[in-house]
Amino acid sequence: MTRSQDLVDIHLLRVLAVLVAERSVSRAAVRMNQTQPAVSAALRRLRDAFGDPILVRERGGMVPTARALQLRDSAREVLGEIDRMLAGPERFEPASSTMTFTIATPDYLAASFMAEVVARFRAEAPQARLLVHPLTPGYDYERALAQGELDIVIGNWPLPPERMHLSLLIEDELVCMMSPRNPLAAPDAMTLPRYLAAVHVVPTPFAKSHRAVVDSHLAGLRQTRDARVFVPYYAMAPYLVAQSDLVFTTARHFAEQFTRSLPVVCVAAPEGFPRMRFYQLWHERSQHQGAHRWLRGLLSTVGGHLAQAAPGSASGPPADEDV
Repeated sequence: MTRSQDLVDIHLLRVLAVLVAERSVSRAAVRMNQTQPAVSAALRRLRDAFGDPILVRERGGMVPTARALQLRDSAREVLGEIDRMLAGPERFEPASSTMTFTIATPDYLAASFMAEVVARFRAEAPQARLLVHPLTPGYDYERALAQGELDIVIGNWPLPPERMHLSLLIEDELVCMMSPRNPLAAPDAMTLPRYLAAVHVVPTPFAKSHRAVVDSHLAGLRQTRDARVFVPYYAMAPYLVAQSDLVFTTARHFAEQFTRSLPVVCVAAPEGFPRMRFYQLWHERSQHQGAHRWLRGLLSTVGGHLAQAAPGSASGPPADEDV
């Protein structure tokens, strides 16, 4: 047995995979629920074992070496095999679980949705941990699902991604948010011609391949809206329309949380506009895992409650039923 083989154990392989993914000792420590000195010590052992720095400092932060990326892929394969070997007949008990679950979400889910998710999560699995990862432009969430970095992605897609399992969480109507001073705020004022003539604030998509529901609908009509302002966060748009003539189109459950705190109103989108559908998406690797099925069920339950609270909305099928 070589010296490297003496130095490397399962724990170090797990640290290696997380370090390469997070590119930060401090973030890796948080993700693994360990102290930063412990992860730093593990990094030193990895460098000694493989004769490679693993992470090197570049402008803007740390980046993995080419050798580290190769080791990461091999480590994932080994860890996957070890997990399968050690796994007995699966019986998930949320009350005693110490697992960490990771969900990626866009910022246009209403805070009330995540608030109920967290409340139920804490009540049912008080010792487990939940990490909420943002969906940002350029983030390859399909790769992250396939490699186990994410458990579930929540989002809305006019055409949901292929090769993944998904179920409908929420179906909600589209509304137009604007200042009450806007002439289009009058009842029944929002017709399609007036919508197209209005000026709009539009969030940037969370992925280059993602086309907004509204833009997809208008493209089918061979129309485009007059987008004048683009923002990186949905939560920024309500503050902009409150003090301007802009119109912001979004789901009702997201919009109504702002009508209680800002001088904005919501009117129904023009007749014929589609409803916005929010899905949860997961990889085949997690399809039959008991812990994952529990998490999907929790999300579906919360989505159903949100739909029942909003007139005209509908919830989706059970979490394990693909759409």
